[in-house]
Amino acid sequence: MISNLRYWFLVVLIVLVYIAGTFVTLFENDSAQFAVMAMRMVNENDFINLFKGPNEYLDKPHMHYWLAALSYKIFGIHDWAYRIPGILATLLGAYSCFGLGKLLYNQHTGKLAALIFMTAQTIVLGAIDVRTDAVLTGFTIFAIWQLARYIEKGSVVAILLGAFGAGMAFSTKGQIALVVIGLPLLCHLAYTRKWKRFISWKVILALTVFAFTIAPMLYAYYLQFDMHPEKIIRGRDNRSGIFFIFWEQSFERMSGEGIGKNSSDYFFFFHTFLWVFLPWTILALTAFWCKAKTFIKLKFTYNPKYEFLTLGGITLVFVLISFAQFKLPHYLNVTIPLFSVLTASYMYDLYRFEKKKTTKYLMGAQYFILSLVFVSSVLICFFVFKFDGVFIPLLLILASLVIVYFTLKSENSYIRLITVSVCTSLLLNAVLNLHFYPNLLKYQGGSNMSKLVKQNNVPVEKIYKIGEQYTWALDFYNKYPVQISNMTAIRNKKDVWVYVNAEELEKIRESPLDWDQQYTVDQFRITRLQGKFLNPNTRYKVVNKMHLVHLKQ
Repeated sequence: MISNLRYWFLVVLIVLVYIAGTFVTLFENDSAQFAVMAMRMVNENDFINLFKGPNEYLDKPHMHYWLAALSYKIFGIHDWAYRIPGILATLLGAYSCFGLGKLLYNQHTGKLAALIFMTAQTIVLGAIDVRTDAVLTGFTIFAIWQLARYIEKGSVVAILLGAFGAGMAFSTKGQIALVVIGLPLLCHLAYTRKWKRFISWKVILALTVFAFTIAPMLYAYYLQFDMHPEKIIRGRDNRSGIFFIFWEQSFERMSGEGIGKNSSDYFFFFHTFLWVFLPWTILALTAFWCKAKTFIKLKFTYNPKYEFLTLGGITLVFVLISFAQFKLPHYLNVTIPLFSVLTASYMYDLYRFEKKKTTKYLMGAQYFILSLVFVSSVLICFFVFKFDGVFIPLLLILASLVIVYFTLKSENSYIRLITVSVCTSLLLNAVLNLHFYPNLLKYQGGSNMSKLVKQNNVPVEKIYKIGEQYTWALDFYNKYPVQISNMTAIRNKKDVWVYVNAEELEKIRESPLDWDQQYTVDQFRITRLQGKFLNPNTRYKVVNKMHLVHLKQ
């Protein structure tokens, strides 16, 4: 088995990669949008009403924004402060993976599950491009672990902690939290037949804790929406925030009603999983297949040597979310802890039963993934965005030497399988966080324009926009939202600045308005990468411009 020294050395490297990403500029749209929504709470001292720009925000509950606002209160309004709650929730998720793996299997499985969780690509990305899913995932797996611990041991502390975790998860993203918590636990209960655990006064106490945990969020919804039936939200009046979060929210996402449809592909999450769980994808698929075959062979009859919580939970959640008409890759994040425990248990079986032939084949697959990551890293560093200094190249070379050392070191194949897989994630995300993202964000117009605003002492309270395009990054880094106007109203303003794209600038040129200063930055939707952008020879074809012009007095 992997030594404690090796294990904690890898954990420290993972945390350093997380820290490197903490100081990267916020991504548009969601991260910057959510950061602005929390910033608005602090600036306006209003922690009840949620707004997305000028519109009242019903879609998600308050917890993520409250935690970000609390971080702002402690550390100030900074991008790294916004990320702190998400990173802490991710670390809570890792510890919960350890706890659940240890509960269902043994300590080694738990340790490996935590390592797999922390290095899964979507989890590393979620700690940098922070959305509600980081907090949701952390508290969801915490609740599953504690409630499973209650089922196994009957601990009153466990069921109360589980109820608190479920309440925090529900207050972060609504019904999906209870679904992801409930389905694995139902599978566990159905398999172990320990239904009597929930015929107890402890359950009543846990429901009370859950109710108290979600009460602040429900009260905020009540004040913002239930007390104001005259408000028009998505074309409807009489919108109850409490009814929405308990009933309407998930049905809207399943049907696409209200928020729109973006995918009717029932296999969207299956092919998305191929990259979100890198570098562990092949191991996870093998683990799922082998575990499923075992249960089919046993005809699902109870055997204390096995657990059905992870396999059953993953299957049911996957099937359910695949029928949603609105899908995004990060919706899979809540399943990653279950995949981590399942994969860790399978890898431990490889070691325990000395399956050297299977381990050899899987080792070859992991070397293949490492080679793909290495080639991608070389292309990123020497073709997509070339180095413009010496510090980052030296740091990445040092990291590469560490990986080469562990790759070539003669040792047990099981230990090498773990180490090479972790190192693959470390290499990829070190390159992304230290080199790729910082260079990519040079093409995010709003954040770069905010630097020019600061350098040239442009008054942020005098910046307007005349289009419908959101300006989240500019809003956040100016620490003041861009004010909304239009061509008619802007004609009556003097000594103001207008933030426009090329089409809007042309409208100003054709109008009687005149300006005496102009700042221009590159603009590209960085979360929607394409080949033409990644190729520096064709990048200019897809990069647009954003302009800040000063209207004369």
